[in-house]
This record gives sequence, C-alpha cells and structure tokens, in this order.
Amino acid sequence: MSARSAVLKTWRWPLLALIVSAAMLAAAHAFEHFAYLLPCQLCLRQREVYWAAIAMSATGLILWNVRQNRRFLVAFNVMLALVFLTGAVVAAYHAGVEWGFWPAPSGCAATAVDVVNLDLGTIDERTATVSCESAAWTMLGLSMAGWNALVSLGLSLVSFRAAMFALPGETA
Repeated sequence: MSARSAVLKTWRWPLLALIVSAAMLAAAHAFEHFAYLLPCQLCLRQREVYWAAIAMSATGLILWNVRQNRRFLVAFNVMLALVFLTGAVVAAYHAGVEWGFWPAPSGCAATAVDVVNLDLGTIDERTATVSCESAAWTMLGLSMAGWNALVSLGLSLVSFRAAMFALPGETA
C-alpha cells in the first residue's frame, strides 16, 4: 500500500470517532430516558466531551474534503486524542468520587426540592438533582463513569494511533 493510500484511508477514523461519540451520547440518553437514571453534574460534563468530539470530527471531515493534507490529519487526530483523553480524565475523576477516593466537587450533592415554593421561571433550565457520589448503575463492578473512562481512553489511544499512521510517507 502506498503512503498516499495509507493517508487517504486514515480519514475514516474521524468518521468512526463521530459515529462512536454519537453512539455514546445516544446510550447515555437512553439510560436516562428508558431506565430513568438521571445524570449528575459530572455525568453531564462527560457528555460535553463527546459533543466536542462530534463537532471536531464533523469539522475535520469537511476540512479534509477541502484540502487533503497529511499534516492536517496528524494534527487533527492528535487533537481528537486529547479531547478523548480529557473525557477519560473526567470519567476517571467521577469514578473516583463514586468510590470515595476523593470528595465530590461542590454542586454535586443531591438536594431536596421545596415543591411549595417552587420557582417555575427556570423550568427550561436543566438541573441535575442526583448525587455524584453514588453510582446509579454498575456492570462487572464498574459504574457508567468507570466504563466511560475505559471507552474514552481507548478512543484516545486509537486517535493517537491514527495520527501515527498518517505520519510516514507523503511529503505534502
């Protein structure tokens, strides 16, 4: 396989990253909607990473179609890897809060709602009322945050690997 052919095939990773990010968001929303597992503040932070990855991937694919440049692809995949690595850190931090390794940030405790004096002026604003300190769901001993940390770390490693594949060969 020629160097140019290898570089041209590496555009597939941003598309796959976009699809996987959308699937992760869909899964999170499905758990929320169908299993009635409300997200806490740290859960919502973890979702922001996937929204950023979707926006970056879509932008990267558009720019790649404008001008196919090996250096752009390397830089793009490294930036995407850093976004996913950020997601892994946020998710690992959340898992650590759930395991009691460190305290939850302020604003992560569940609060009681005073229904008598409820202010409906902010009804359009989304607020989480779930504590960050307890895992709502676990599988094989890991919470959603723990699984998300592993998935995000894996996506980061694949992004770094895609950047390495775009390096050799072509002198753009």
